[in-house]
Amino acid sequence: MSTLPISKKRPRLPRERNPLELTAPIRVADDEGVLRPMLRLALPALGEQMLNLTIMLSDQILTGMYFSTDHIAAVGTVSYLMWLVYELFVVVAIGATALTARFIGQKQPDLANRVANQALLMGCLLAIPATILGLIYGREIILWLDLQGNAVGYASSYMGYVFWFLPLIMVETVLLACLRGVGDTRTGMWVMLMVNAVNILVSWGLVQGWGPLPELGWDGVAIGTSAALATGGSILLILFLRGQSGLQLRLPYLKPDFDLIRRLLKVGIPGGLDILMMISCQIWFLTLINGLGNLSAAAHNVAIKIEAFAFLPGTAFQVAAATLAGQYLGAKNYRKASHSILVTSIVTLSFMTLIGLVFYFGGEGLASLMVGADRAGKREVIELSARLLQIIAFSMPSLAVLMILAGALRGAGDTRWPMVINLLGFLALRIPGTYLLFGYGFGVEAAWWLMLADLTFRASLVSVRFFQGGWQRINV
Repeated sequence: MSTLPISKKRPRLPRERNPLELTAPIRVADDEGVLRPMLRLALPALGEQMLNLTIMLSDQILTGMYFSTDHIAAVGTVSYLMWLVYELFVVVAIGATALTARFIGQKQPDLANRVANQALLMGCLLAIPATILGLIYGREIILWLDLQGNAVGYASSYMGYVFWFLPLIMVETVLLACLRGVGDTRTGMWVMLMVNAVNILVSWGLVQGWGPLPELGWDGVAIGTSAALATGGSILLILFLRGQSGLQLRLPYLKPDFDLIRRLLKVGIPGGLDILMMISCQIWFLTLINGLGNLSAAAHNVAIKIEAFAFLPGTAFQVAAATLAGQYLGAKNYRKASHSILVTSIVTLSFMTLIGLVFYFGGEGLASLMVGADRAGKREVIELSARLLQIIAFSMPSLAVLMILAGALRGAGDTRWPMVINLLGFLALRIPGTYLLFGYGFGVEAAWWLMLADLTFRASLVSVRFFQGGWQRINV
């Protein structure tokens, strides 16, 4: 989620600017059109999302090239857990984006900075117990996901490295959310570029034993990802200490401000519960598919990884919609807030429909790239993954509408309705439907048809909420 401060021009960078400050926030005039500021926010966010996805894609490709089907199933499950790890701090992140956006729209940058400091304080209070619980109960979490055979041990050893770095993952999640709120989507892109460089060099180097690096096999994949995550959080912490886009760590601002905390939680708790419950339902859905065996689990996870490409424009333009909505609402320009969301929805729908066509006609080639077409025992995974991608291709228009409208509502502070809508989709349709179909002997393809129905259902409901207009009257 990102935002645009409202002023007439992009400010010139001061000559005495901190050399560590990567970017300045984007500023637009209140009478400026929507398309240009939307693109100026979305394109850097798209770069960030592509680089973020590249981390797990690198792990997936590396696993497909050098390891077994059990490893592929393990790394797919790990991707869900990594998603959950990042979203542990979403309660803070969603509230921080919404509040910083409103304060920038109201031309109160000092209050936006106070929000960033309070958000970091709250993130620390979440990260410490989460790290302890992850280190103690990590294997139990993997077992709960119903992986089979050797995949359990592979996933457990991977996450055993990652849990040590939860505090730095928190720093990355919370500070990037604050930067998006003030209109800076470019810092995240530059940070993720550095993170990817570390991940590729260390992971591939340790798997293959490049130069002086030892050949560690599967552990090398996990160590490389952990080193990359630590790099991202460390860079952002340094930037925050030195000052970035008007946000800077200040000890007086770290003293608990219970009014700001209350306002953060008012928006963040429903939004955070929405994301966390959605992820929990996704993991529940994964456990049902894992129960079908490692072939279904591997194909599902390969197809999910490829489907994640569709989320790149969706998430990037979602950031732009949330930022524009939040800042225009802060400036009390309700017409511009609505118009920006509609324009962003149309642009995103066009992009994602094209991606759906690629999935439908090129799914087998994409799956081959992910798992290695010439490796023995991989052909069945490739063919099943391609069929799953053909199914989900039909959902791309609905997914575009759902992502943009739900993200815009969260950026406006209307976090309760997306939570209700997502729960209805999962708990009234996808999960019970999967139990029913699996009980009658259907396989993973049936579950993906249910995914299509679920996305269409939720997109319809969130559209009703948007056009009803109640999100414009939310106080944060």
